[in-house]
Amino acid sequence: MNDLANLPKPERQRKPDWIRVKAPTSKGYGETRQLMRDLNLNTVCEEAACPNIGECWTKKHATVMILGDVCTRACAFCNVKTGMPRAVDPLEPEHVAAAAAKLGLEHIVITSVDRDDLPDGGAGQFVKVIEALRRTTPTTTIEILTPDFRGKMHAAVEAIVAAGPDVYNHNLETVPRLYPTIRPGARYYASLRLLEEVKRHNPLIFTKSGIMLGLGEERLEVHQVMDDMRSAGIDFLTMGQYLQPTPKHAKVIDFVTPQAFDAYGAIARAKGFLQVAASPLTRSSYHAGDDFKAMRAAREAQLAKAAARG
Repeated sequence: MNDLANLPKPERQRKPDWIRVKAPTSKGYGETRQLMRDLNLNTVCEEAACPNIGECWTKKHATVMILGDVCTRACAFCNVKTGMPRAVDPLEPEHVAAAAAKLGLEHIVITSVDRDDLPDGGAGQFVKVIEALRRTTPTTTIEILTPDFRGKMHAAVEAIVAAGPDVYNHNLETVPRLYPTIRPGARYYASLRLLEEVKRHNPLIFTKSGIMLGLGEERLEVHQVMDDMRSAGIDFLTMGQYLQPTPKHAKVIDFVTPQAFDAYGAIARAKGFLQVAASPLTRSSYHAGDDFKAMRAAREAQLAKAAARG
């Protein structure tokens, strides 16, 4: 027994100053947390141990995670539980809409676990949530962050696009070379095709994707991902620092400096993305509402310029 007690604990990496955030203590944080409990809703903010939870929940911004809190995949970077999920909650769409109304959300982000166990991969629940939000809070803009719907992508994308979200997000997460270790259940080009498929069904829906830095990717590999995204017509790129949720997850290879993020952001803008968010603490839904407004304004300006040129 004593021998086990004396074993060295896995070493936690020390974060640089620019990545540290304060523990959440505000009244708004507590109220948001209680509302999610009352409505039996999961959030990716909690399940993925997001560093921005204190700031976002204080402002009553939460990213709702539908289809339960157990994922059928086991990605090396993700803190969400893996296993056999429970049955889909039929009341979930109305609960999400009730939360949006109670929080007074102008913009809501809806994501989910992977549900490879379901015949449609969970696409039908995304549709029901979008429809419930349109009924209950018709002025709220809706951003969805979906899985890749492996093997069911075409039907899933068609159904969700028909429901009319404002932004369709699906993250590539990392460079293709690192997929076998970081995202083993997914395929890089399948994820790109999914985002292309969204644009094919409705070119007006904004598409969005993100990658994590600090997993051992090379600079030119990141540039290539940007080019691949632009070829797929992706409007919005997010880039943030990968943080190791527990010692069992993939290690941080390096902490990318804020200056390096700024440089990546400048290159991405030069490549033609309508909107770019690149900083150590950037996450898919961080400041999503403000970014959506900026992206919409950028597209309107682009269209006005094209019209003026005749």
